[in-house]
Amino acid sequence: MNYVNKVFNLFKKNKYVFVGVLVIIFVGIYFIFFKHAPKYQFITVQNGPITESVSITGNTTPNQSVSLSFGASGTISHTYSDLGKKVSAGQVLAELNTSDLFAQLHQAQAALLVTQTSYDKLVNGATGTDIEVLKATVSKAQVNLDKTKSTQETLVANAYNNLLSSTPEAVPDGAVNDYTAPVITGNYSKGVEGKINISLYYTGNGSSFSASGIVNGNGQINTTTPQPIGDSGLYIKLPSNTSMNVNNWVIEIPNKKAPNYLLNYNAYQSALSAQSQAVSLASADLEQAQANLTAKQSAARPEDVAMAKAQIQEAQANIESIRSKLSNAQITTPISGVITQFDAKIGQLATPSVPLVSIMSNGGYEIDAGVSETDVGKISVGNKVTMTLDAFANESFTGSVFYIAPAETNIGGVISYQVKILFDKADPRLKSGLTANIDIQTKHKDGVLILPQYAILQNDQGTFVETVENNKIKQNPVTLGVMDQKGNVEIVSGVTSGEQVLNIGLKVK
Repeated sequence: MNYVNKVFNLFKKNKYVFVGVLVIIFVGIYFIFFKHAPKYQFITVQNGPITESVSITGNTTPNQSVSLSFGASGTISHTYSDLGKKVSAGQVLAELNTSDLFAQLHQAQAALLVTQTSYDKLVNGATGTDIEVLKATVSKAQVNLDKTKSTQETLVANAYNNLLSSTPEAVPDGAVNDYTAPVITGNYSKGVEGKINISLYYTGNGSSFSASGIVNGNGQINTTTPQPIGDSGLYIKLPSNTSMNVNNWVIEIPNKKAPNYLLNYNAYQSALSAQSQAVSLASADLEQAQANLTAKQSAARPEDVAMAKAQIQEAQANIESIRSKLSNAQITTPISGVITQFDAKIGQLATPSVPLVSIMSNGGYEIDAGVSETDVGKISVGNKVTMTLDAFANESFTGSVFYIAPAETNIGGVISYQVKILFDKADPRLKSGLTANIDIQTKHKDGVLILPQYAILQNDQGTFVETVENNKIKQNPVTLGVMDQKGNVEIVSGVTSGEQVLNIGLKVK
């Protein structure tokens, strides 16, 4: 009790000293038990690849499509196809009533014959040995021109047939990697380009095949003796080890992948060039001979001859005009493909330039998309592309950019640039108008330093990362490079591989 009284008396006399001691004790307890060093989250600088890409959306479109109409008005008298039918380039699909035009053509041809006879009579009025010699020269030049045309046409036709016969081969109609192809032999003789579709099937008599496309026919499958493919001049033989897991084959005419295709193509182009030169020279010889004859026939006044020639040209122009009208009275397809619109009906009154027929080519599909002006500068022809299509969930497609429009498209004040993308592989499931989600790979780097973007601090002084040295935060300037769609960024300078920087965004990767 005396001890307590002494402490109390001491507190009364030195209370400020006592309070100071208590404060020191409590501060010490706080720093010992409650005060800790600050905690930080760190991110390690990684070394690896990074890809910059541009994400857009687009739609599948046919590689080629056309809308066709009549070039003249009239009543439709014939139709030769229908919706969904396959057609070949140059095929007439519909035509107007042309009976009056054919009558006009016959009259114009008769008029040409009359004017040509009048001209010949005028020119041949002169006599003399020199005239007869020059006439013989003209006749000889004409014979030479006709012979040259005939010979060159034969040479061109032979070169074209060789081109079409470029080592044919059958390939699977679809994405198949493991197969043994049938052996295709013979010389193609149909004279038209296109596809021969071969379908294998089983019947009661064994294995058989059918041909469609530009050739129609069927036959028995034989592993020893080649079998004819319709009237194409080609033969098919299946190796004994061929399994029937591939039932549909395609033979492209011509086979542009054949080892002799380029040689045959160059030979065909050379034949065309030689034909043009030979006919041009023979025509020039004939024109010169005719000019010499005209100059020698002094009995015929130049103005009379000129008038007669003008009448011939007028008659020829009249014939060409009628033939042009006949052409405008037909709808002829310029491409091979499938008809997607056919509104031409017999008895219907057609109006010029009103589309009645639409055709989608057999060449497959491409992607048509629009890129903003802020991204178009990043994209180049040849950039690799990965895509997903809404119609085929959980599937990925690849391709490449093959066209970037040089001019902008302005829709409602929004500027974009058309980009076309080609699929790496054809897919028979594709249809027109499918929505595609596209990632265009514009840049790719390997072995670079990478950090997530939320670890980067940016202000008016530049871009920085934060590190901790001696429990103090330090800002280190960095230079940025490529950024990807995952939120990562390339660090060109300012950090080292394995270095730890502060997770400024407080996110965990």
